[in-house]
Amino acid sequence: MDTFVINGGKPLFGEVSISGAKNAAIAIIPAAVLVDGVCRIENIPKVSDVTIQLEILRELGASVRLVNQNAVEIDCRGIRNYIAVSDLNRKMRASYYLLGAFLSRFGQAEVAMPGGCNFGGIRPIDQHIKGFEALGASVDIRNGVICAHSEAPLEGANIYLDVVSVGATVNIMLAATLIRGQTVIENAAKEPHIVDLANFLNSMGADIMGAGTDVIRIRGVERLVGGTYSIIPDQIEAGTYMAAAAACGGSVLVKNVIPKHLDCISAKLEEMGVEVEEFDDSVRITRKGPLSKINIKTLPYPGFPTDMQPQFGALLCLAEGTSIITEGVWDNRYRYADELRRMGAKIQVDGKVAVIEGIEELSGAQVHACDLRGGAAMIIAGLCAHGSTEIEQIEYIERGYEDIVDKLHRLGADIRKVHRDDPAAFPKAN
Repeated sequence: MDTFVINGGKPLFGEVSISGAKNAAIAIIPAAVLVDGVCRIENIPKVSDVTIQLEILRELGASVRLVNQNAVEIDCRGIRNYIAVSDLNRKMRASYYLLGAFLSRFGQAEVAMPGGCNFGGIRPIDQHIKGFEALGASVDIRNGVICAHSEAPLEGANIYLDVVSVGATVNIMLAATLIRGQTVIENAAKEPHIVDLANFLNSMGADIMGAGTDVIRIRGVERLVGGTYSIIPDQIEAGTYMAAAAACGGSVLVKNVIPKHLDCISAKLEEMGVEVEEFDDSVRITRKGPLSKINIKTLPYPGFPTDMQPQFGALLCLAEGTSIITEGVWDNRYRYADELRRMGAKIQVDGKVAVIEGIEELSGAQVHACDLRGGAAMIIAGLCAHGSTEIEQIEYIERGYEDIVDKLHRLGADIRKVHRDDPAAFPKAN
């Protein structure tokens, strides 16, 4: 079992280059199912979620060729059926995007219920089902498999999402791309990776307008053709390194970003007393003095992202005064709070609200990565803590962060990945 070991207390200095957006990649890769030709996708992050998705496509009959570490050519013309129920599908949440892709291409789909991070409850797919049914499909769940079928050809429809859902927006966009008529999604998600998916599909011949607003219009086309597309930088990876620099102190230039996507993160850091300088495709984070308390409420984009909530939870443990976090997207995303308490944090959770009383210093401890972003929070806490921190269940972290140990090491962090059965690799905390 692999573990991250961090000896904390070191400020961070230097540059870090941000990888392609994981959340964009895991929507765009299933979209390749719709392309009648070869599509080359560049700036792909080298993370386990992407590796799993590419392997799923291979299992289904697609040709997948790695051009280099961050580029892949995909040809899905060899996929002949609409069934994806292997164990790989159960390892990640985004496998359910094959539902929309299969419905659009074949008019039917059978996909295993997804896995991924557990936030203390089941992530509902009711809005996905609502969208598919509006297009003319019948949907049921049998033995852990989502089955969507249609006797007649699917047709475009007006769909109002009861809640803003990234997953439902993606799945309905995929389902509507190759079907007859116009589909209108109202109350659609506006995240940057929604726009990136629309741009990818349009570059292959789709007709999608309004991505990035709360109304998206998709006019079905007969065919998508191949082409080349480069994925946007990862907003959440960038925000994680920004939070790490703020927690540890020092000065870090975060490169290969779209600063506009980081506005809400930058604003909160500045409110805490951190200096944020914006350039064309980079931001510099400098922290010299103490951190100030703030209040945060997570909201759909362009609000503060729920995927940055745990990282800021770790950061706020060191802020002067009492900070309040209100989770406005998921019912329960505070499993990481118990792990922070092991490190001496004063954090109390009541439902969707966390109250954090800042302390002078966290202490190294043995902790777990409860999920992807909670694991990132543990890394940030370990980087700024006194003593040694051991993080277990790092497979969650590796789902979404490319070369995180090497990138942090280049910034001056004392972090390494070791095998848990090597006793010499685990020095006792000071």
